[in-house]
Amino acid sequence: MKKLPIGIQSFKSIREDNYYYVDKTPFVKKLVDNGKYFFLSRPRRFGKSLFVDTLKQAFLGNKQLFEGLYLENNWDWSKKYPVIHIDFGGGVIKDSQDLKEWIIRQLKRHTLTYNILVEDTDNVRFMFTDIIFNLYNTYENPVVVLVDEYDKPILDKIEEQQKVIEIREVLKDFYSVLKTAEPYLKFVFLTGVSRFSKVSIFSGLNQLNDITIDLRFSTICGYTQSELETVFADRLEGIDLEKLKYWYNGYNWLGDKVYNPFDILLFFDKKEFRPYWFETGTPTFLVKLFYKNRYYLPNLENLEADEGIISNLDVDNVKVENILFQSGYLTIKDTYTLGDEMYYLLSYPNFEVRTSFNKAFLNYIDRVGLSYRPESQIYRSIQENNLDKLKDTLYSFFVSIPNDWYRKNDLDSYEGFYASVVYALFTGSGLNTKAEDTTNIGKIDLTVFYQDKAYIIEFKVVEKEAESKALNQIKEKKYYEKYTGSCKEIYLVGIEFSKEKRNIVYFEYEKLK
Repeated sequence: MKKLPIGIQSFKSIREDNYYYVDKTPFVKKLVDNGKYFFLSRPRRFGKSLFVDTLKQAFLGNKQLFEGLYLENNWDWSKKYPVIHIDFGGGVIKDSQDLKEWIIRQLKRHTLTYNILVEDTDNVRFMFTDIIFNLYNTYENPVVVLVDEYDKPILDKIEEQQKVIEIREVLKDFYSVLKTAEPYLKFVFLTGVSRFSKVSIFSGLNQLNDITIDLRFSTICGYTQSELETVFADRLEGIDLEKLKYWYNGYNWLGDKVYNPFDILLFFDKKEFRPYWFETGTPTFLVKLFYKNRYYLPNLENLEADEGIISNLDVDNVKVENILFQSGYLTIKDTYTLGDEMYYLLSYPNFEVRTSFNKAFLNYIDRVGLSYRPESQIYRSIQENNLDKLKDTLYSFFVSIPNDWYRKNDLDSYEGFYASVVYALFTGSGLNTKAEDTTNIGKIDLTVFYQDKAYIIEFKVVEKEAESKALNQIKEKKYYEKYTGSCKEIYLVGIEFSKEKRNIVYFEYEKLK
């Protein structure tokens, strides 16, 4: 079996010692034919580093690694280029000084690899410039620069504003070299999770082509349905393809939907449906932002976003929507235009992210004396069609939240908090839910589906005592009519929360006859 670079060795079967190839090398050729400076944003563990390594091996001229792949016969192997490969993915940067030392250490490794001499300095910009110039002169070929996880030093300290500002200045100084060294460069490719504005990080580097949302490169990372079914055909025997798609497919950057490779490869190894990708990094900072900004969680089902939300993350004004999309918790569901402007409809990519994110939202809430997982109780209540048990579970959950927690998070009078929690409980349980469910005369707060049943749920937040308006609103607006033809049983559920008592003061339900 030939040895492949990590960017091409997509999957090795542990048990049979077989290799599976998802050939992404056509994108290498397409990039080089279409420009010189590129930037790509994709969520963590999505194959960015693998693709960077593929680029590296191609420019180094290692033809033997590409046997049987598209690039073998579609690349000029007579030319080899010196490659500077900087990777910020390893470790956690503590501060700006630590970042400088990390960059200089990586740059010095290149002087050893290519046997070149540069002046020993602690100035990142000077050393980077000297290495590019010396490589160009020594090898008589322009230099390729590959930077992986360019934004990780900032994201590592995103909650510490002053450190973020200092780290940003170091990175800005470092990346400024790419503009001044333009005559000595063959190709530049940067990857990251976030799309920081060119002004804040890449000052003056106007030629940088952002291909994050570009139909031509939408499947540069991840597996399409066709690739999955073709390349991994023997691994899919006995697998429920619809369930696999429901769990892991759905990421979209204006092209074909793709699977996260990390999920798929671990699923093939374990043969269990689990949130593999989500478990590698809990979005604690994101959840904190939700509570701080009093964000209405059900909005994530159908979030309208403009180009500003999709394109740039401003470190001076971090927005929840920016990070959610760029880190992979939301993806593009649809697009539409108003005048000359493009707008995007965002939502969860799949079942894994949807349920896991809502569980993370719930886990952030302090709870006292709750000995069971409320999500499992919610699921059992619906499974058994026991709405009295559902009421008790919801009531017990809110009782378990200590008063100090409300004051700490300033949520005493936040009406959306109660609805957000109930939504998270239902969605985090794995039930099929639909928030802000549109009808011809309004929106249902939450619809829950189980087998041939639909539960139409309306929330109200009152000052003190029950007002009995929630259930009446469902009846008056006839929300149930949307599902009378598709569901055999429909239940109407009205829930009211008291700001003063911080719990349910009204819970009524009835079956539609």
